[in-house]
Amino acid sequence: MNLVPRLSVIAASAALATLTMVGLAPTATAAEDDGRGREADTSATRPLPPDARIDERGVAPELAGPSAALEMPASYPHEPQLTVYQDNPGDASDTGGLLGHDDLAPMLMDLMETSNRLSVQVVGQSTSGRDLYLATVTAPETAAQTAQQTAWRELIKEDPEAAAADEELQAGYKTPIWISANIHGNEWEGTDAAMATIEDLVTAPWNEVSALLREHRIYFSLSLNPDGRTLGTRATAQGLDANRDLITNTTPETLSFIRTAHAIQPLYSADFHGYTRVLQVEPGGPPHGENYEYDLFLPQAYAMALAVEEDVVAAAIPGNTYFNVESGEVVPEVTGPETAHIKIPYRDTPSGWDDYPPIFTAQYAAFFGASTSTVELPKSRPNSNSQTPANAAINVAVAEQTMTSMIDYFNSASDDFLGNQIETFRRGVAGEAKDSLTLEEIEAVPGPDQWKPLWDVADNQDPVVVPRAYVIPVGDAQRSQSDARRLVEQLLLHDIEVGTLDAAATIAGKSYPAGSYVVDMHQPLRGLANSLLDLGTDISDKVPSMYDISAWSYSYLWGATVDKAGLTEEGSLPATTPVTAPKPAGPVPAHGKHLTFDLAGVADYQALNQLLEAGVEVAMPTDGSAIVGPDDRGELAAVASELDIEVEAASAADLAALTAEETRFLSDLTVAYVGNQDDRLSLTELGFDDLVAVNAASVNADPTLVTGADILWIGGAFSVDQTARDAIQAWVDAGHSIVGRTHRAFEVAASYGLVSGTVVPGNGAGNGIVAVDTPADSILAPYAQDHSFIYPAYWFTDLGASTTAAQTYDAEDPFLAGHWRAGDAGTDGPASAAGKASVVVGEAESGAKAVVFGTSVFFRTHPKGGLSQAARALFWAGPEGDVVKVPSTTTLKARKVAPRKVRLTVKVTVPGVSGDFRVVVTDKGEVLRRITVPESGVASVTVKLPRGTHRLKASLPAGDQYLGSTSEVAVVRIR
Repeated sequence: MNLVPRLSVIAASAALATLTMVGLAPTATAAEDDGRGREADTSATRPLPPDARIDERGVAPELAGPSAALEMPASYPHEPQLTVYQDNPGDASDTGGLLGHDDLAPMLMDLMETSNRLSVQVVGQSTSGRDLYLATVTAPETAAQTAQQTAWRELIKEDPEAAAADEELQAGYKTPIWISANIHGNEWEGTDAAMATIEDLVTAPWNEVSALLREHRIYFSLSLNPDGRTLGTRATAQGLDANRDLITNTTPETLSFIRTAHAIQPLYSADFHGYTRVLQVEPGGPPHGENYEYDLFLPQAYAMALAVEEDVVAAAIPGNTYFNVESGEVVPEVTGPETAHIKIPYRDTPSGWDDYPPIFTAQYAAFFGASTSTVELPKSRPNSNSQTPANAAINVAVAEQTMTSMIDYFNSASDDFLGNQIETFRRGVAGEAKDSLTLEEIEAVPGPDQWKPLWDVADNQDPVVVPRAYVIPVGDAQRSQSDARRLVEQLLLHDIEVGTLDAAATIAGKSYPAGSYVVDMHQPLRGLANSLLDLGTDISDKVPSMYDISAWSYSYLWGATVDKAGLTEEGSLPATTPVTAPKPAGPVPAHGKHLTFDLAGVADYQALNQLLEAGVEVAMPTDGSAIVGPDDRGELAAVASELDIEVEAASAADLAALTAEETRFLSDLTVAYVGNQDDRLSLTELGFDDLVAVNAASVNADPTLVTGADILWIGGAFSVDQTARDAIQAWVDAGHSIVGRTHRAFEVAASYGLVSGTVVPGNGAGNGIVAVDTPADSILAPYAQDHSFIYPAYWFTDLGASTTAAQTYDAEDPFLAGHWRAGDAGTDGPASAAGKASVVVGEAESGAKAVVFGTSVFFRTHPKGGLSQAARALFWAGPEGDVVKVPSTTTLKARKVAPRKVRLTVKVTVPGVSGDFRVVVTDKGEVLRRITVPESGVASVTVKLPRGTHRLKASLPAGDQYLGSTSEVAVVRIR
């Protein structure tokens, strides 16, 4: 069936007049960037208030938790009542005459009322509470038919070999195609085209679409970022680019996307964007991610792009543009064979538009055995938050034609797409070694072959070693128990299979305790698992430039210890039990004891901040842990249960550390911060809730924004006027500290006399994973990490006497994975950074401190290990709080030395505290004697007692450094 695209707008005024409305307030706008490129600083963006949603009617229930699966309909059609949102007079969509988010629910319900081919689900909510819609167009299904489709989908993934041999599945599976749009809020037109395509499909005569809809499910994610759509911002209301968040998942929008990908398991997926002056349809150029099954991905993906090209050129859409493949120019009309083209990056972009990292929608979905494409529409905006009606109309027409062409091509080749998905999963389940696609092997690849003449050595996939398993140890070999649990949760969120060892075992020559987590790489999503957990590759010499990040490993950047064990083609693993959640932390020890927990991971710092907010005294000794007194056990137990952290009874060494000079007593910090969304969200994720956003203008107007805070975090430019500068200098001279990242923080700290030296920037495009070394006496030595992320790197040289290196780039091999070349001068590459300081600290005579990171500890909130390092720096540099008092013990012995005389011996033990102690001896609650116990800890006195029974106790009142204690009762009878 060949759809003829048409654009129409369904009148929704009647529905709007009769349905309950939901209002959402506007939020601030944010700076933008076109296309799929690097996101702008969106620090001005703020979430809408939580009470913005004022009414709900029949909305599908929200998902239960971060890793909850998306519940799919039991039959089709599925036609819920949808929440309708009030019209927003400032809706940026209106500038182009485009659909607002508030238009979608009435239109969808109108279509559902008139057709049984359309189903709609609410698959999540945006940051600001707007519903995220998944529309499904397919022929009606009974509950039994839907159950059969679900069973077949699961069989394809879990037992692909059986699926390949199942003739009924091959004949009856309704192969899914998925079209999504508007993950960048100010790239609007894909949503309108999707709605027009849906209308075409559900209103066309049945005989024209029956074969298509009986054989396929056609899914549409209509607006992946409705907040940005309304505001006219690329980013979500959190200020993050959701199309960089597919594996970090800070945004609810990407949580919804990945759950949808898991639930529908598409064979082909296209995500619509803008704007690149001419229609652009992937596949991308080199380098190609080494974990993709590219021989299965590319042939149909490129053939699909060529089919779209042919149809779009033939459509001759008024106002559309075209690409001259000979000159590389965008032209307004077709003048010959060389201009009868759209832009296909695989063919037309040798460097700079790759499909390497899984941080984009299309590149993430490809790991589910799908061929995928990011589609860029041609006609740009006049500014970041508006579109012209003329350009919008052209883009909608181009997008609708593109969607129609994709559906038509998919319909003609869906058997091949299905076979490719089954084979992708089969290779993973079978544990085959990963075969990289190279120039020498392309002739043997089956399927469409238009792509083959274009393949060259730059396209060759790098070899990748898939292990037999990744092991996340528990116990002493684990750097951070809390980060390990967080990592397991993240893997499960991405549908990666994880188990725990049933008993202590040896894997690839290394011993692991029972309960250690094992990611068996014989699983259907082994490509995604390896992409997320492996180090990656240094691809600096492969291509001149990269579109975005080039390394992202959970194993190296998320704070947990992860071991890569064996080879995938090796034998079986020790017995494991599959898990659906990490094992909870153990119970908090009983009352009456000091307690301690690690400060190693993000959840640990969240717990610390909650405790400090509640007024709990917390000590941080030089081993980097946290110690809490026995009176605060209840508060700690509640926090530990909520955040799932391990708590232990303090040891004698821990108690002794409470009186050590180097131990810091922590305070609840008010942090003034300069920076963007990365700084705000990372500090918030760490649990710092007393945040004051500042910039030069606001501090010039009111210096107390800084001087009223405990500490200043610098993540961006900060140059204030003299009055503000004098106020901040006085604040620093009074002992307050500055912590931050990049050359900006170093320049600010240096200007206030806290550090001295030279900051050297690395190549601004350089990004990836670096090896770092931490001195034994560094503030970062507790729970030290061996790796960091840079984008870009900074290092520090010519350090002054009061400035020291807290961490350095490895002297021999600092760059491990990613893309980082030296520029023309040759001084800004990895070789120049080797052995140089990556983190520096300084301290003034006033006690004011500075810590400056040359690594990218807050980059898009992704490097969780970096977040923990920043938190440690803030608490090291911040003002001290109230002490955690050490325990004391008091004993009393009473011995009769004469008929009415008793010798009292009092012993006092206070770890780490010397001096005299004043002890009160009572008899049945009445003061009998006050005794001074000398530094030796023992004092004896003789007292005269009257006849009768005496109940004696010795009590040591609490001191500045220690808790009080009372002896057991000593009973004495005098006759």
